[in-house]
Amino acid sequence: MTDARFSSHTALFDLAGKRALVTGGTRGIGLMMARGLLQAGARVVISSRKADACREAQSHLSAFGDVHAIPADLSRHEECLRLADLVTADGEGLHILVNNAGATWGAPLESFPDSAWDKVLDLNVKSPFWMVQALVPALRDASTADDPARIINIGSIDGLRVSPLPAYSYASSKAALHQLTRVLARELGPQHITVNAVAPGPFPSKMMAATLDEFGDAIAASAPLRRIGRDDDMAGIAVFLASRAGAYLTGAIIPVDGGIFTTASD
Repeated sequence: MTDARFSSHTALFDLAGKRALVTGGTRGIGLMMARGLLQAGARVVISSRKADACREAQSHLSAFGDVHAIPADLSRHEECLRLADLVTADGEGLHILVNNAGATWGAPLESFPDSAWDKVLDLNVKSPFWMVQALVPALRDASTADDPARIINIGSIDGLRVSPLPAYSYASSKAALHQLTRVLARELGPQHITVNAVAPGPFPSKMMAATLDEFGDAIAASAPLRRIGRDDDMAGIAVFLASRAGAYLTGAIIPVDGGIFTTASD
């Protein structure tokens, strides 16, 4: 029997009338997700620490829909609060929060600096929590039991497996973000807010550039699908999680990695 509320299959991935915030949305995975949300009909706010990056990304993304950019340094609590205030200042609803802003650091065990822990954990773990904390009222106001608001945290397969790279704080932070996702999913589900995490594998981005330059061919060969991720792969998972198609999913950590993690034999 077909549910009359969702009788049209074309509505499964339609985000018309929705409004989203994508942190770290000016490049890499954040830019891919922002583009996908725009193409599905959402209005999107992106943020980045650098004002020039915001202007450039807004110009690029405007070809796909209604986009606005706000510079903010989300490693600082007060900046998270300022961004949340600006996003909700006009009283418009917020239906989708994508916590993508992040950082990494690689160094040998013997010389790994204390500052690398503070920088990475502040942006990769504390910032998503602060953004959720500040924006839960707006998300709750925009949600219904049939159409919950969505929080999408961007983790990493390096938070699911042991990476060969010496990125100690990064791997730890992503594992922590995955667990935070589960904790928030249980708490916010009754408030009609879903919380899921995407755990990307190798995608072209500034963060991955050096690794892909040196090991890209080998990484692609290690994936069952024999390639690294493409823009549409990340855009697609964002639209799925934000749309009616993903409305009954919460607390999930979804590897988008061409099978690298899920089929690993060692």
